[in-house]
Amino acid sequence: MKKIFFWIAVVFVAIQLVPIDRENKAVDKRDNFVDIYKTPENIKSILKNACYDCHSNEVKYPNYAYVAPISWTIKDHINEGREHLNFSEWGTYNKDLKQNAIEKTISSVHNLQMPLPFYIGYHPKANLTTKQRRELENYFSNLESK
Repeated sequence: MKKIFFWIAVVFVAIQLVPIDRENKAVDKRDNFVDIYKTPENIKSILKNACYDCHSNEVKYPNYAYVAPISWTIKDHINEGREHLNFSEWGTYNKDLKQNAIEKTISSVHNLQMPLPFYIGYHPKANLTTKQRRELENYFSNLESK
């Protein structure tokens, strides 16, 4: 039994040495969603608290994001989130991509699909109230009509 625990400990320590890229690309204000649209502070706050850790180049990694294998899962979620929508690179999107992102954002917020439930568990500020969800939906709906 001691050998099993020893080898589990060795593997756990060894996987901590696997590097994870936690670098955020620089954010260009000319491409950043909140700068392009001069987003009001209340909406900007909601986006920063509930969306930006997975959907921007402004990720704030919590302490537990430095422990493998949790760090691998978190980095995978961030990469996937950025693939679907990256607010920091909004200005590089074409018109159709922007329109699609706006529609999906409205739908995801309305249907309680975003932020993800497990994310909310570790980030209480991301747990949007009904009012905050309505504010986001209205804000994105107004963008959609422009």
